[in-house]
Order: sequence, then C-alpha cells, then structure tokens
Amino acid sequence: MENNPAFFSTFDVAAILVVAAAVLGYVNHHVFRLPHVIGLTIMGAITSLGLMLANSLLPWVTLDNWVSDLLDRMNFTQTLLQGMLSFLLFAGALHVDLEKLKSAWFPVLLLSTVGVILSTIIVGLAMWGVGDILGLSVSPIWYFVFGALISPTDPVSVLGVLKEFNVPGTLQSAVAGESLFNDGVGIVVFAILLEAAVTGADFSLSEGAHLFLVEAGGGLAIGLAIGWIGYKGLASMDEYSLEVLITLAVVMGGYALASMLHVSGPLAMAVAGLVIGNYGFAHAMSDTTRDYVHKFWELIDELLNSILFLLIGLEMIALVPQLNHLAVGIAAIAITLLARAIAVGVTTKIVPGTRLEGAGTGTILWWGGLRGGISIALALSLPEGTTRNLLLAATFAAVLFSVLVQRATLGRLINRHRPAVEGGDGIASATQD
Repeated sequence: MENNPAFFSTFDVAAILVVAAAVLGYVNHHVFRLPHVIGLTIMGAITSLGLMLANSLLPWVTLDNWVSDLLDRMNFTQTLLQGMLSFLLFAGALHVDLEKLKSAWFPVLLLSTVGVILSTIIVGLAMWGVGDILGLSVSPIWYFVFGALISPTDPVSVLGVLKEFNVPGTLQSAVAGESLFNDGVGIVVFAILLEAAVTGADFSLSEGAHLFLVEAGGGLAIGLAIGWIGYKGLASMDEYSLEVLITLAVVMGGYALASMLHVSGPLAMAVAGLVIGNYGFAHAMSDTTRDYVHKFWELIDELLNSILFLLIGLEMIALVPQLNHLAVGIAAIAITLLARAIAVGVTTKIVPGTRLEGAGTGTILWWGGLRGGISIALALSLPEGTTRNLLLAATFAAVLFSVLVQRATLGRLINRHRPAVEGGDGIASATQD
C-alpha cells in the first residue's frame, strides 16, 4: 500500500503528531534547551522550510507535498476550533481564581469585548492603508476580517507564561480572564465579518450586534448550565475516576451542545471551567479527587499545547511565499502591536473604574497580548485565493513574532516591573476611581 496520507486513519495522524512532538521535544530539551513551546514552534517551522527548500532543489523529493496533504487531511482549523480549543480553554479556566477575577471583572469585560472590537477596527483600517500603498487588489472588508482573526489573544501562550512566572494575583486573573473570554468574542466577530466578505453583502451593524449577543450570550448561558450540572454531579460522590470522567463529559458534551445550538463554544468552555475550577474544586471534591483531576487536565493541557505549537510551525508549509508577503507580514506585526497598545490604553485608562495600579501593568498587558493557534486556524479557514495567501502571510508573521519574540521576552519584562506591579497587585477594582 502506498504511504499516502489518504490511507492514514485518524488514529495514524494523531500518532504521527504525538510521536513528532515527543521526538522534537526530546531534541529541544537535550540540545537546544529553548522554552518548550518556542522550541517546538521553531523546529516545526524549520522542518517546513527545509522540506520546501529540498523540494525546490531536488524535484524528486516530495515530502513537502506529503506533509501538506497530511495537514490538509487533518484539517487544522476544524481540529483546533472543534476539538483542541474546548480542552485547552477548560483546562486554562480551571486555574483562574474567580474571586480575583471578580475584582477585575470590569477591565476584563472591556478588554475581551470593546478591546477586541476596537483592535479589529484599528487593524482593519491600518492594513487597508498598507494595501493601498502596496497597490494590492483586496476588498477592504477582508482587512477587517484579518483584524478580527488577529485581535484575540491566545490563552495557551498567555497561561503558559503566567505559570512560569509568579505574576501578582489580580493582574494574573485579569490577563488570564481576558485571554479566555476574548477568544469566544473574536471568533464571533470573525464569523460575522467573514460572512459579509464571502457573500458580498453590506455589513449591517445592527444585525452583527444581534448575532454577537445571541452567540456570546448563548455561550455564557450554556457554560453556566453545564458547569452547574457538572458541579452537582461531582458533589454527589467521592470516586475520583468517575469524577475525572464527569469533567471530560462536561467539555466534550458541552462543546458539542454549544455547536448544535449555534452559540459560542469557547465562551461556554471558559465559563464551565471557571465553575468547576472554583466551586467544584472547593466544595465538590476530596483532596484525592482534586489531585487526580488537576493532574489529568494538566497532562491534557501539556500534550495539546505541544501538538498545537508544533502544528503552528508545520503549517508554514501551507504558505507559498511571494515578495509582497514580506511587506504585508512586517506591517502586520507593527500594526497588531499598535492596535493592542491602543485597545489596552482605552479600556484600562480612559474608562472610569478601570485604572491600572503599578507602573508596569499596562506594559505587561500590552506585550502579553500573545497570538497563537486560534489566529492560524481562522486564517486557514479563509476561502482559497490570493487574498487568503496575503492574509495567511500577515497572520503567520504576527503569530511567529508573538511566539518567538514576545513570549520569549515576556518573563524578563515581568521581572523588570515586578516591584511596581506587586506594589499595586495589578488592576484596581472596578468600583475604584
């Protein structure tokens, strides 16, 4: 039988990815000694570039096509958005302190809603201007689609850094809470704009707002409901193996239900994780069960984290480089950083009740707005064509800069501002002036 990806089962594809992540992780640990996520991303990207180079120099080498076909078969977008994301968001939300998040609820709400929408608009307008300067024949709506897919911060990247560095409680909850909730918001905004771009219909602000409220509100409601059901189930027994299974059922069943009802699954998972991680851990589990549940979801998080960032590097093979891609990519990096700075400034300084305490908290929120797999997945879901290739180039540039530069230096930035941040403990309560 020919070794063609078409002959691989779903299990075969999963096995290849797990083995590749383990082997490359082992090499990185013993040879390069880079942070795990950064090492896997770099080696995945180098593998992609090496395969493309080998194919161009040695025409009989077709490994790049083989890997590309394998990734297409796996469908990175569906795998992440319909599978991995539900587990990653739930696992991340388990570790967010709800009491500290409540103290910063207003800034988190603004950052994950107004901040995402404001960033989408700024990125869209700025990229539109860059497109005009470069003479690109791209409809303006597509620049705003790019703004929507690149604006959400990635919870996997953000929460990974927060675990490594002892970030003060309220600031940590604010950064983690924003990254959990703005994914759901960003995906909803992206879906609304993408539909307008694909159909060519005029964008209706009122219709967009209605769809946003339905999907976001429905996701929050579903998350509360399944989180409460899971909590009651956990509280009714003391059997750690069955209780681990209940948490797994909450994630898989809850995400499937949200998808069926056409509401935001990511928001549902974030809320369900907060309920289980706070009320479930505190009132419905014994010490033994709590330890098992925590270790189970920590293992799931690490495994999927490894596979995700390896895939981000490998997915570079989907991009066919052209000269104007470089200019668009560089512009995307600068524009994304600028939009993040404005969004953070507006939502945490201008609006009353969201004042930042500590000289470095605003800088940490800005530089800690990391992009990751969700942006890649949304970009790969765009319809085929030259516009998709341009937006893919912009997305890869922004994400790789975020992973390789921002994530690599965020720890040092946190340590540099630690005295000022610890003095104010992050974001002031929403009731403060």
